[in-house]
Amino acid sequence: MRIITKTKYDKDPSTRSFLKDLTTSNISAGMISGTLAIAGPPVIILEAAAAGNFTYEQTISWIFSVYFFGALFGIILSMYYRMPIVGAHSITGVAFLVMVTPQFSYSELIGGYILSGIIIFLVGVTSFFTKIMSWIPKEIVSAMLAGIIATYVVRLIPALQDMPIVGFSALFVFFMLKKWDIRIPPVLGAVATALIVLLITHDIQAYSLGTSYVMPTIQIPEFSLLGAISISIPLALLILSNDATPGIGAVEQNGFKAPTNRIVSFSGIFSAIAGLFGGQSANVAGLMSAICSDDDAGKKEKRYMASIISSILILIFAIMAWKLVPFIQELPESFTSMLAAFVLIGVLSSSLKMGFSNRHYDLSVIFAFLISLSGVSFLYLSSPVWALIVGTIIAKTTEKEK
Repeated sequence: MRIITKTKYDKDPSTRSFLKDLTTSNISAGMISGTLAIAGPPVIILEAAAAGNFTYEQTISWIFSVYFFGALFGIILSMYYRMPIVGAHSITGVAFLVMVTPQFSYSELIGGYILSGIIIFLVGVTSFFTKIMSWIPKEIVSAMLAGIIATYVVRLIPALQDMPIVGFSALFVFFMLKKWDIRIPPVLGAVATALIVLLITHDIQAYSLGTSYVMPTIQIPEFSLLGAISISIPLALLILSNDATPGIGAVEQNGFKAPTNRIVSFSGIFSAIAGLFGGQSANVAGLMSAICSDDDAGKKEKRYMASIISSILILIFAIMAWKLVPFIQELPESFTSMLAAFVLIGVLSSSLKMGFSNRHYDLSVIFAFLISLSGVSFLYLSSPVWALIVGTIIAKTTEKEK
């Protein structure tokens, strides 16, 4: 397989016209990637914001920051390295925060986000934190994530009961696209179908669109040891294991020599900046990078344009967040639960596979999964944190990989 690296020729923007590198293939891949990034994940952010009793302004600032700085991440790195490196934010990180936002003040959350970005940055520039975090078996991290995600995916069943026409139409499209294995991602097809059927069968008023612009502002952080343990470290682990690893892996799998450490470092920098505006992260995106780096995105040397197209679409959504969020908030609760389930069902599947992939960690993985799924909070630590602690202790003391 031919490896594409950045040459001196590639570094000079004047030596190549970006417009000449646009093709129908990379435009199509970019549109699919960008749409997937904005069609569903905002619903999970809104749930986490509601759980933490965020104000309308804080909620808008959260959505703006993760999409705006995620888009800038993708545009800057893709243009500089001429590689399809897509930026977005961590969906699994948001799912984790639904359990955390009620337990901390808004300022403590901001401090936790910023510190998480700093941790990720340090992982990129040193090996010290990598060695520490590698001490936790990846199966335990996956089991913890699966417990978080399962609470969302299981809501698909009552949502199907409440809105059978919308739900089963989306489910049918999801399975058909999964079976045919064509260009359109099953999740995107299911979400689009659900929205179309909802608009046909329900009276969704246009007045739900926002009318007053909300200016994102820098938030005041508050740092604490408890916030670092309960917010920063688990969030950094989720971003590194479920976003950075698959994202960089997808780029390299498709023949590019990805600058791994720099991608991770920039994920940390942009995440810390997003944290200043209320967002939990702005990092390399896993699934979106896979779409834009795939063979279907056209010639390898032009696939970086797919990432730029995707990032531009995400950037537009960020700028229009004040207009679109009120509309999303007016959607039926069963419908938003349905969207969240479709968005996360693939993550649940891969997490369960990884969690139970090593039979030597069966007991620790089961406990990590059950504790995370329980949603309990003890000594100011949320269930995902306890899942990591208990799972790791069991793995290191009573189980030993052979």
